[in-house]
Amino acid sequence: MPTKVIPIAAQGPARAPAPAFRGGRLLDTLGRPMHDLRISVTDRCNFRCVYCMPREVFDAGHEFLPHSAILSFEEIARLARVFVGLGVEKIRLTGGEPLVRRQLHRLVAMLSELPAEITLTTNGSLLARQARALREAGLDRVTVSLDSLDEATFRAMNDADFPVAKVIEGIEAAAAEGLAPLKINMVVKRGTNDADIVAMARRWRGSGHIIRFIEYMDVGSTNGWRMDDVVPSTEVIKRINDVWALEPIDANYAGEVAERWRYSDGAGEIGVISSVTQAFCSSCSRMRLSTEGSLYTCLFAQNGHDLKSLLRAGATDEQIRNEIASVWQARTDRYSEIRASQTSSLKKIEMSYIGG
Repeated sequence: MPTKVIPIAAQGPARAPAPAFRGGRLLDTLGRPMHDLRISVTDRCNFRCVYCMPREVFDAGHEFLPHSAILSFEEIARLARVFVGLGVEKIRLTGGEPLVRRQLHRLVAMLSELPAEITLTTNGSLLARQARALREAGLDRVTVSLDSLDEATFRAMNDADFPVAKVIEGIEAAAAEGLAPLKINMVVKRGTNDADIVAMARRWRGSGHIIRFIEYMDVGSTNGWRMDDVVPSTEVIKRINDVWALEPIDANYAGEVAERWRYSDGAGEIGVISSVTQAFCSSCSRMRLSTEGSLYTCLFAQNGHDLKSLLRAGATDEQIRNEIASVWQARTDRYSEIRASQTSSLKKIEMSYIGG
């Protein structure tokens, strides 16, 4: 893996001091509470999206993690329970493509026993056949990635020759099972799919689903990111507002990453995620657990903290809890606020490994 994983307590049982809470919340060095946990359940994906897993890097010879290296469902559920005890209220399953992990609904059923919202981000390719099992297992919501409605553009961006219609079929199946309102994420890259912004807004306007436009980010080190490829969210809003009047609305909760806008005629809402041009590090409340059990405090992290070794060395829940808390309380990350030529070129963990 392209990043360094830091052993905790020399690979043995944890010895961190008990966590200190202020106002009932566990805070990092910048006063940010822990609220969200994103769990990558696999480093594999059936797409080769150019901004995430470019085929020239993730080719037929690429070595993915062996099954023995990744966390079992039981290990994930145990860690999730500890995180919830530390204040996490929302758990998102991600990847890679999480639905390529066999029997994922079993994990959802385990997590649904926790007092937290359980959500999933997927490319939608396998959603139609799994939506019912996921809903019956207790999944609350789904976010689907869909970067264009134009067939040629979408097939080129997913680089797997996968059709738009199959993703829409998955969206409709999830909605029919009650996994709504769905959020539909479009990563916008200038000169690639930005011509489709208004078409995407039109397709989901009035549907009850929420389309979110995401600035193309410098996640990982293999996607050839350039600032010139970024379409600022202000431009996205202007393009849509030129067709249908928009007005800003309040966030659903503190730390929500998407800035919300609604159509003035009541036809629903859209969101923009501006992690390049309007960084939201100051309110970031997310931890990320990688496929093989490393803890990352930022999407743009260079180093992870090894939790799997603690699990498999017999650490107690309390010891693991104290170690997680100590990592959070020492957290200083604000990559997007200090993004510069020096930082954007740093070797960073790939999004397919840590999850989006």
